[in-house]
Amino acid sequence: MDFSFDEVQEDVRGLARKLVEGRVTPSRLRELEAGLDRMDRDLWAELAEANLLGLCLPERDGGSGYGILEATVVLEELGRAVAPVPFLETVVLGAMTLAELGTDEQRARWLPGVVDGSTVLTAALQEPVADPLAPATTARRDGTAWRLDGEKVAVPWGPVADGLLVSATTGEGPAGLFVVAPDAAGLTAQRTESTHRQPQLNLAMDGAAAEALGDGGLAGLYRRALAGMCAVAVGVFSEAVRITAGYISEREQFGKPLATFQGATLMAADAYIETSGLTLAARSAAWRLAEGRPADDELAIAKFWVADAGQRIAHRCQHLHGGMGVDVDYPIHRYFLWAKELELTLGGATAQLLRLGASMAEEATCTST
Repeated sequence: MDFSFDEVQEDVRGLARKLVEGRVTPSRLRELEAGLDRMDRDLWAELAEANLLGLCLPERDGGSGYGILEATVVLEELGRAVAPVPFLETVVLGAMTLAELGTDEQRARWLPGVVDGSTVLTAALQEPVADPLAPATTARRDGTAWRLDGEKVAVPWGPVADGLLVSATTGEGPAGLFVVAPDAAGLTAQRTESTHRQPQLNLAMDGAAAEALGDGGLAGLYRRALAGMCAVAVGVFSEAVRITAGYISEREQFGKPLATFQGATLMAADAYIETSGLTLAARSAAWRLAEGRPADDELAIAKFWVADAGQRIAHRCQHLHGGMGVDVDYPIHRYFLWAKELELTLGGATAQLLRLGASMAEEATCTST
């Protein structure tokens, strides 16, 4: 299968790379990490001005009418730069879900702000124990409104978000999605920080006021979340390998570049090969999702690659840098931190294997009957 980008996608990639290169530098990242906001507002504004924030929204909502594949192209470039902007959360998780499920009023209220960069959205999918597809958080009717009870953890970019999409079980069918304001009555939020230094929230909801967002929708949101995360991972690991290859080509030991030593070369080659496999798995799953084909197994496989192979890639790159690998003034440490965050978010390697095993067992049962 040929998963190379078409002309439009190459143009999108070129535009995203042009905006990111030269702006998201190690010194700029250090500056942002020293603050409380942590979001690169200047880059966010440029993404909006280039209409990349509206890239995947329907034309009726002010967007360009493209889809998840084009979103993954942008996410790869943002991952390559470890850029601290909530594109995945705002565009892929929030805006695309609202465009699909929202009422005319909800779309008019939220989506124009996404397109012009004035609105940040995120999704609260993770809980202390429950499977993201079977949330323990519950939703109950209160007249024409809804009330949510439960906990959500590690809500990405929650402290800067204007709206939260929260998953909950209603008892009336499949788990649903609800829009919650950060200052909603009955919502208590505690700021935390992710492994890769981005702000998060832990939410405690005790009758938190919410409004329903269409019917169901959680499964589709989860699929887009996995596809987007895997695209970010492609960028993160590709750039980590590139940085490492450059380093061992220049760093000398015993009067020779490290790259001339067989052990270092083989370790770098292994990292490159596994990054290529990860890239193929991620793009294949995203393509199936974009084509409307069954993609659950392929997304689980891609996320397994991110969690399992990704850790080997990150450790090899770190190891090949020696002492420089633990120097926070040198960029490679950020890729290691992003690798750990990507490994565990929405389920690590074991969770993906269990999901694949359940899918295979179900298929075998259907075949036998």
